[in-house]
Amino acid sequence: MNISLRAQSMPESPIRKLAKYADAAKRAGVHVYHLNIGQPDIATPPQAIEAVKNFNQDILSYSPSQGLKSLRTKMVSYYADYGIDLSPDEIIITSGGSEAIMFAYMSCLNPGDEIIVTDPSYANYMAFAISCGAVVKSVKTKIEDGFKLPPVEEFEKQITEKTRAILICNPNNPTGYLYTKQEMRQIRDLVKKYKLYLISDEVYREFIYTKSPYISACHLEGIEENVILVDSVSKRYSECGIRIGALITKNKAVREAVMKFCQARLSPPLFGQVVAEASLSTPEEYMLEVYDEYLTRRNFLIDKLNQIPGVFAPAPTGAFYVMVQLPVDDVERFCKWCLTDFSYPIKEADSDETHPATVMMAPGTGFYTDPEDGRHQVRMAYVLNKTDLANAMIVLRKALEAYAEISKQG
Repeated sequence: MNISLRAQSMPESPIRKLAKYADAAKRAGVHVYHLNIGQPDIATPPQAIEAVKNFNQDILSYSPSQGLKSLRTKMVSYYADYGIDLSPDEIIITSGGSEAIMFAYMSCLNPGDEIIVTDPSYANYMAFAISCGAVVKSVKTKIEDGFKLPPVEEFEKQITEKTRAILICNPNNPTGYLYTKQEMRQIRDLVKKYKLYLISDEVYREFIYTKSPYISACHLEGIEENVILVDSVSKRYSECGIRIGALITKNKAVREAVMKFCQARLSPPLFGQVVAEASLSTPEEYMLEVYDEYLTRRNFLIDKLNQIPGVFAPAPTGAFYVMVQLPVDDVERFCKWCLTDFSYPIKEADSDETHPATVMMAPGTGFYTDPEDGRHQVRMAYVLNKTDLANAMIVLRKALEAYAEISKQG
């Protein structure tokens, strides 16, 4: 018996594909510094934890397919603080931002239709397109200039009669780049000219490290009916496990189409929605502390990376990821080798004892439509505390030195 062609063409996640090697390293007593995945180590807001503890319903029932009205109503106020005017009916709660992307694809794209992404991009954008039978076209950005958008002509080269949408992530995962007002207007003009959907993933809007303003796709005049906003509470409140996201659009036809898929999957997670609703009451002090912590980590990590010979890391202007160029022949081989064949003794805090340690990174090949473009890059997430980041950089430097010696020996 054979599995489907769709399953055969589905790529492995560059973020998780090496997990089995990390697990084996841990079983062997090696400490693994996880730079591969955007799982924050920052505590979830107390309001969220209390909401779970105080939950007192007798029956854990289905919620409405669109999501709890009380949550959607509270989200209206949240978006209003960012100058985004919505009604509860324009918000659909999803099982994470991932489901929002999938439902947007399935509602707006037919098999064979094309969607344009920036390269590199979040790997699941491509994986979900394969699931829907859509074709991904890419517009390349370069690490040398910080991954800023290329001229508009590069987008137009990719537009055909099958093009249906442009997808952006702002601030960007995996590059950490924040699109400028001019770049967002450039995208708006393309969307309007060619009558395209604009799917905009904006889950990292709280984490912007520049004086440039955050420009949401919902701020762009003249394409209100074209915009589909994707959101999530996972990174904002350190709540990756509750799987609550949102699909937001003023386009009634799109909402009605999305709701068919929502009804088919019955309802989004009940507990997750309770937690998300409580999290919207998180005081500003919490968010400011989290922001300052990520800014400190960013500055520290970028400085340490660029001190390692042969390594180049442009400073991200948003989110908590950075694409890093490494002096290796093949990052997939190097990242696997770090987990299977390498460790370096790291001194434990407040002790003279050491423990073997290594690093886990996400190979850059999985973030490009053409894997050859990412053969010398990895994505790192600075979601570890400064002590762990410092140790991870020691391990990385030593790993690169050891790998270079092995490469010389053939």
